[in-house]
Amino acid sequence: MLEDRTCLVQRDCRTESNWTGCMSYHIDRIDAQNGKRPLENDEEGENVQCKLQKQSDGSDLEGVVFSVGNSSASADEQADNQGRAGENFDSASADEQADNQGHAEDDSAAAPPDEQAGNQHQAGDNGDISTLIPAIGRDNFVSSLIRVSRSDYGTVASLNSEFRSLVRSGELYRLRRQMGVIEHWVYFSCQLLEWEVFDPTRRRWMHLPTMNPNECFVFSDKESLAVGTELLVFGKEVLAHVIYRYSLLTNTWTSGMQMNAPRCLFGSASRGEIAILAGGCDSRGKILNSAELYNSEQGTWRTLASMNQPRKMCSGVFMDGKFYVIGGIGGAESKLMTCAEEYDLTTGKWTEIPNMSPVRPNATRNDIPVTSEAPPLVAVVNNQLYAADYAAMEVRKYDKQNKAWVSIGRLPERAASMNGWGLAFRACGDRLIVVGGPRVMGEGYIEVNSWVPSEGPPEWTLLGRKRSGSFVYNCAVMGC
Repeated sequence: MLEDRTCLVQRDCRTESNWTGCMSYHIDRIDAQNGKRPLENDEEGENVQCKLQKQSDGSDLEGVVFSVGNSSASADEQADNQGRAGENFDSASADEQADNQGHAEDDSAAAPPDEQAGNQHQAGDNGDISTLIPAIGRDNFVSSLIRVSRSDYGTVASLNSEFRSLVRSGELYRLRRQMGVIEHWVYFSCQLLEWEVFDPTRRRWMHLPTMNPNECFVFSDKESLAVGTELLVFGKEVLAHVIYRYSLLTNTWTSGMQMNAPRCLFGSASRGEIAILAGGCDSRGKILNSAELYNSEQGTWRTLASMNQPRKMCSGVFMDGKFYVIGGIGGAESKLMTCAEEYDLTTGKWTEIPNMSPVRPNATRNDIPVTSEAPPLVAVVNNQLYAADYAAMEVRKYDKQNKAWVSIGRLPERAASMNGWGLAFRACGDRLIVVGGPRVMGEGYIEVNSWVPSEGPPEWTLLGRKRSGSFVYNCAVMGC
C-alpha cells in the first residue's frame, strides 16, 4: 500500500516522511536535525507489499489495490503478479530479508536531504488522483479508503501529495467516525516518558517519540486520555498543571493547552472527538466537583454543570449515551465513595446513583489507607459495565436492573498489580483487554490479553507479549 508490481516501502525516511512512518510502522531512525523520533515498529527486517489490508474489525470491508505506473495489466494479471511477489518475498530467508532491508536503509541514509526529498517526490507524486485511479474518481476513492486499515495510511500518504494532504488533514478520520469505521490501538507507558502502542488486530508493537518535559513532570501523578486522534497526558510542572498532547496526524508531542480549571486525579472518558473530565484535585489539593468537556477537533474546553459531590481518584465511562463518574474519594473525611453520578449530555444534569462503584468487601478496612487503592478498574463494552477485582483476580459485571455487581469469571493469571496500581483494564472495541505482567526482579515482560464478552464467559486470549517493565503507569485506547 499498490500497483501491478510489488512496491517495497523502505524503513528509513526523513522530514515529511517521518509523519508517514507514524501511520505505517516502517520507520525506525532518529531524525538528528529536528530531534524527533518517528513511531517505531519493534519487528525487525520487515518490508511491506503495497496492498491495502482488509479491515479486520469484523466489518465487511474490502481490500483495495492501487496501480502506480503501468495500469494496462488486467485485474487477474495484477493479482497474479502480486501473488508471485508475495511468494518470492516470503520464500527468502530471514537473513536475506534482513540483509536486503539493511542495504535499503544504508542507501537511503547516505543520500542528502534534498535527494531524499526528490526520491520521495518521484515515488509519492506519481501523478494526480485521476491518473492513479482513472475509473472511480476522488469521492469513490475516499469512500474506499475509509474502509482501509489505518495501519496502511502512511503508505497511502507516500504515493501522492494530495493523498498525503488528505490523510494528514484528519479528514479521513472524521469521515470514518461518521460512518462508524473505527480501529482501536492501545497506548501505554511502562517506562517514564516512554509510550508504546499495540495494534491488537495485527498484533504489532510500536514506539511513540519520547516526551521531553522537565523533571517535575516526570515524577508527578499523571493521567492519560485518548480522544479523537490525540493522546493527552496530564501532569504537573513545578507549581502548575500541564497537558502534553500527542497527535497521530503529525507524530509529535506539544504542550501549552490548559483546561478551564486545571486538575489531577480526575475521572474521564472519551467518545469520538469529545471527552469529559470530572472531579480531581486542584494545585492546592482541594477536591473538586467541577467537570469539563473537551472537543479535540475544535481544541476547546467547555465547563459543564458541577457534580452533586466532589470526588477524586474516581473513574469515568460512557454508557448508553451518558457519562458516568464512578467511585473515588470524597466527603469531609475523604472516605471511599460507593456511589456514582450520571451526566446526561442532553439535559446537562447530574444524577446520583447509589452503590454503583465496585467496592470490594474489605476495601473499607481501617488499617488500609483509602489512597493506597487504585481508582475503580472499570470499562464498558456494548453498553455493559465491567470491573476488574484485582484482589480476587475476578471479572465482575454490573447488573443494571438489580443495581448490583456479579462475578462472572477470572482475570488473566499473570496480571499482577499493587493494590490495583500497575494494571490496565480497558475496553477496546467489542472486547476487554488487560495490560500487565507478573512482578519479577529486574526487567520483566508485559502482556496484552483480550476477551470478547459476547462470546461467553471470560476466556482470555494472549494477543502479545514483550520484554518490558511490567508496571503500567498509564494506559489509553484510541479509536479512530
